[in-house]
Amino acid sequence: MTPAARIQTAIEILDLIAAAAREGGAPADAIFAEAMRARRYAGSKDRRAIRELVYAAIRAVRSAPEHGRAAMLALADHDPALAALFDGAPYAPAVITADEPRAALGVASQALIDLFDPLVGPGEHPAMLARAPLDLRANRTRIDRNALAAMLGAGEPIAGTDDGLRLPAEFAAVQTPAYGDGLFEVQDAASQIAASAVGAADGLTIVDLCAGAGGKALALAAAAPGSRIIACDINRARLQQLTPRAERAGATNIETRLLNPGQERAMLADLMGAADAVIVDAPCSGSGTWRRSPELRWRITPQRLARHRAEQAALLTLGSSLVRSGGALVYATCSVLAAEGRDQIMAFLAAQETAWATDFGAIPLDIGRRAGNGLLLTPHHDGTDGFYLAHLKMS
Repeated sequence: MTPAARIQTAIEILDLIAAAAREGGAPADAIFAEAMRARRYAGSKDRRAIRELVYAAIRAVRSAPEHGRAAMLALADHDPALAALFDGAPYAPAVITADEPRAALGVASQALIDLFDPLVGPGEHPAMLARAPLDLRANRTRIDRNALAAMLGAGEPIAGTDDGLRLPAEFAAVQTPAYGDGLFEVQDAASQIAASAVGAADGLTIVDLCAGAGGKALALAAAAPGSRIIACDINRARLQQLTPRAERAGATNIETRLLNPGQERAMLADLMGAADAVIVDAPCSGSGTWRRSPELRWRITPQRLARHRAEQAALLTLGSSLVRSGGALVYATCSVLAAEGRDQIMAFLAAQETAWATDFGAIPLDIGRRAGNGLLLTPHHDGTDGFYLAHLKMS
């Protein structure tokens, strides 16, 4: 493919990604992969170049553009070499005209920025879209992180974690024998910290209420092989991913429980008031993960945010009902929006008849900043995904 043809292809893929963002469709990575399968004539160099163009536009443009050309023109206005390739040749984009619409650049729309936690000032914005490193969690039941780093020939310990190892983003860790042998999992440092905040110990019953594919459940199981971990979710496809991961890691203390929407309380009746700890890693906007999935900021609307907040509140209420007297409730969201973090916990505490105490001592970290009744981690301040974390103890 010619360089100009690559640009035109990137524009066409951006059209699809922007439409999916507006309509709640497939994620950008899936759309890109499908688009490349439909263009089998594109070589590996073409695919890499097109991907770089697509994601450069996604990272630069603050909200879903009207069409892909508007996003690419926004880049071309600042890159003469790129603009010169809009030459109207066969398979190339049409020549640029001055009055064409351009997508607006920036970290996010002002309306969305206004929703950031007060701790996330303008100086933090660039880091929210920088490329993330590759974080691993060594499976401590089989290897420690120093030995894992020596085996991989790369990696530095991550501050604030017991098992975290940070590598360059391009390191192909999952292609190594160590991955197949269950010596590590790919997991961002913030997620590792959230799991450690639970305080897993042998003999405890711990419920991971929104387990997804099981990253935190696996971390809890490794930290306390003698504990009982119940990993729950309403998404069958995601929860089914946990079983082979647990087998690979040798985690035999994890139970999975698929919940039917609307019937969660009945399906957890045997655990009511019986759990030593519950972690609620609630569905959210994903605003803390823009480094990895920058198109997520194109998907946030007032309506979608309202649905997330309602889900979070319901899950906190459900999770709290599972905790025994003296037990712990850990709330986590990969979000930097106040409404999904400090405001959500404040509202929960205000509505509770049972007494809950904020326990900062359960998260003995030198990173993160206090945000209301919890901690906020951000890419700029902590080098992690954006994450809100609160540890509450039932009196």
